Amino acid sequence: MPSERPLHERPDSALFAAAAAAVARGDDLDDALAELLGLAREHLGASSGATYILDADQDELELAVTFGIAAEVAADAGAVTSLTESHDPLADVIRSRRPIVVDDAGHVPVLRGATSAYLLPLTVRRDGIEIALGAMALGFAGPVPNKKVLAAAEPLADLAAVAVERALAVSLGSERADWFDRLAHTDALTGLANRRTADRVLELEVARAGRQGVALSVALFQVDRFEEIQKAGGNACGDEALRRVAQILAESVRLVDTIARYAGDQFMLLAPGPDGMIVTERLVRGIAALPPVDGNAISVSSGIASFPVDGRTPEELLEVAELAMQSAREAGGGRVVAQTPAAE
Repeated sequence: MPSERPLHERPDSALFAAAAAAVARGDDLDDALAELLGLAREHLGASSGATYILDADQDELELAVTFGIAAEVAADAGAVTSLTESHDPLADVIRSRRPIVVDDAGHVPVLRGATSAYLLPLTVRRDGIEIALGAMALGFAGPVPNKKVLAAAEPLADLAAVAVERALAVSLGSERADWFDRLAHTDALTGLANRRTADRVLELEVARAGRQGVALSVALFQVDRFEEIQKAGGNACGDEALRRVAQILAESVRLVDTIARYAGDQFMLLAPGPDGMIVTERLVRGIAALPPVDGNAISVSSGIASFPVDGRTPEELLEVAELAMQSAREAGGGRVVAQTPAAE
């Protein structure tokens, strides 16, 4: 006959106090779920168990923690896929959001070797709607305990759901923080660093070059005839030209270099070391080889300044690079100028 009482020795109040502590104090989701699963094991006398987390985007359950399950079995049952169509009892639990007693645990792959099973959904309520976040599976060497004992395990599953929901909220918060951080430092159109980031990196690189006595090049690029391209094809054509230029810049620089969109149709390269001119010329050639955008050829004019010859501060280097870039534009574009005529 099924057991008439929980198999643990401590009172329910102590058991569930331990469960609440596992959620409240647990920083690691897997640790919290493992402790809750262990308490369910203690409470019901289960011989094996597993907790799954729902990946709604992939329509599958992913195995999180287990006890009493061989590694090869866990590996084989690591995920329950295609939940909307699966006949796995765990999929039934997710779809129904109700506990299920399984008389033959052989129907639950992860509980292979157990005789019977009790499956519980991990659910929370949001705006009055019950949402499934995962499932807890408990296997037994004999028949499942009676309904009174089984019902006492449901708060443990509820606490496991709270632990999962909290972990998801923390993860979402972290992802949002990362997104806002990228947004603050990245140009939305091209995906390159923005001017704010470029100016900060320039300050750091100039300071480092001064301390270490090494070379540093600052190059500015401006798309030739950009207003004509934009006027002929509209804003969409202009944006496409900028994206293509940005792609060449991003793909052609070295790992030590920094590339940024510096203004509307202007880009900046920060190239540590003595090879700034080589890198800049390669970029200008690569952009010139781009296919036309809406019938408009793409090229850039570039001006380059070197630390410490052309300046020892970010402002001095940018001024020289700007004047050199204007000289390149006046000379017809599609080229690099390393110094202004006044400096000759």
